[in-house]
Amino acid sequence: MNILLTEMTEAEAAAAGNSFGMGMMIIIYVVLFGALYFFMMRPQKKEQKRVAEMIANLELGDCILTTSGFYGIVIDISDDTVIVEFGNNKNCRIPMDKSAISKVEKPENN
Repeated sequence: MNILLTEMTEAEAAAAGNSFGMGMMIIIYVVLFGALYFFMMRPQKKEQKRVAEMIANLELGDCILTTSGFYGIVIDISDDTVIVEFGNNKNCRIPMDKSAISKVEKPENN
């Protein structure tokens, strides 16, 4: 009689193994999503926040680097555009979108 109580049928054993596999599968998906968040989404959001703060702190006279690789000096700022002066001849002034700025360097105050 004791043997009958401790033995599981093959169907019960398969069902128990299947539920364990499903639980592990869910845990693996949760771990993968967590890794995806911390290695891809979180740094992207931090970078977007840094760029937005950099553009918000933009002032006249700042030296900028554009996404195309040109250095220039900001001479006018409006809502979504800036006018940048390139070169030494003071004649090359180009309006550009603020999203084209990749780096801002504040002028050194001596």
